[in-house]
Amino acid sequence: MSVSRRTFARIAAAGTAAAVASPAIAQGAVKWRMTSSFPKSLEGLYGASPTVARLVSEMSDGKFEIQTFGPGEIVPGLQVMDAVQNGTVECGHTYSGYYVGKNPTVIFDGSLPFGLTARQQNAWYMFGDGKRLIDEVYDGMGIVSIPMGNTGGQSFGWFRKEIKSPADFQGIKMRVAGFGGRVMAKLGVVPQQIAGGDSYPALEKGTIDACEWVGPYDDEKLGFNKVAKFYYYPGFWEGGPMLHVLVNEKKQAELPKAYLAALETACGEANQWMQAKYDAQNPPALRRLVASGTQLRPFPRAVLEAAEKAAYEVYDEMSAKSPHFKRIYPDWKKFRDEQFLWFRVAELTYENFAFTASQTVK
Repeated sequence: MSVSRRTFARIAAAGTAAAVASPAIAQGAVKWRMTSSFPKSLEGLYGASPTVARLVSEMSDGKFEIQTFGPGEIVPGLQVMDAVQNGTVECGHTYSGYYVGKNPTVIFDGSLPFGLTARQQNAWYMFGDGKRLIDEVYDGMGIVSIPMGNTGGQSFGWFRKEIKSPADFQGIKMRVAGFGGRVMAKLGVVPQQIAGGDSYPALEKGTIDACEWVGPYDDEKLGFNKVAKFYYYPGFWEGGPMLHVLVNEKKQAELPKAYLAALETACGEANQWMQAKYDAQNPPALRRLVASGTQLRPFPRAVLEAAEKAAYEVYDEMSAKSPHFKRIYPDWKKFRDEQFLWFRVAELTYENFAFTASQTVK
C-alpha cells in the first residue's frame, strides 16, 4: 500500500506525540485564525465558521481557540487558499471551485457539473476513494482539506432575460465560479468570477447580466430578485457542493492529536448543520421570492442537454492537460454512475411519486 507524504507525516506525529509534549500543550493553549470566503450576513455559509470555533473551544475546555474572520477582514474572499498556503492564517473556510486556476483537480473536492448530490459526495469522500485521491492533490500544495459544510442542491441563478434555448446564453456576462464558468463559456457565456458579496452591485450596475449564488434563502438575503426577474433551476453544476476548511499543513502537523480530533469532529457537525439549515430555510424563502414577483423557470431540456455535452467536453480537455485530473476522473465517474443507478431505484421512484402525490392529496 502506498503512503502519501501527508499520511506519513500523520503517522510520524502520532508516534512522537506521547514522547514529546508539544509547546502548545505546555502553554496550555492554541490560538488559530480562520478566514472565510463567505459574507457574515449569510449565516448558512459563514455560520459554519463560528459553529466550528465554538465546538472546538468547548471540546478543548477553551484551550484551542479559533478566531473567525469574514472576507476582507484579513484577505479578500477569493484569496483564502493563498492565505492558508503562505501561513497568513492557519486555516480558511472556502469552496475549492474558486481555485481551479491553480489546479483544476481541486474541483473534485467541491462539485462537478452533472455530478454527485450532497449525500453522494459524502459517500465518495468517506467510503470511496475521494479522500485519498484529494489528499494526493493537496500534498503538493501544503494544504490539508477537511469537509465543512454542504448547501445541498442549488438553484442555477438570476437572469435579466428569459433563457429559452442554448443560443440565449450567447454573450451573457455571468457571475459564475471557476469550473462552472468553463462549461458555460462553451455555450457563449462570458464568465465573471466575483466574490458573493460583490455580486449584487455588479448585477445592479449592469456590469454583469446574470449571476449564480446558492439558493432561495441566500439569494433573497443578497437581494438578487430586486435587480433580476428570472430565476432558473436546476443548478446542474452544483448538485451537492462540499465546502471545506483548508488547513496549513505545517500548522496541522504541530496540532496536538486531541485538538485535531476536536477540529475534525466539529467540521463534521458543521457539514451536517449547514445542509439541514438550507433544507429548512429554502422552501419558505422560495415562496417569498415568488410572491414578490420572481419568475421561477425550469431550464428547457435542450439547455440541459447542451450544458451536459459541454461539461463532458471540459472533462476530456482537463484530462488531457492534467495528470491528476486524468487519474481521479475515471474513479469519480465510476462511483457516480453506481450511485445514480442506486438512487434511480430507491430515491427517484419514491420522490417522483411522493412529491407529485403531495400536490393532490389533501
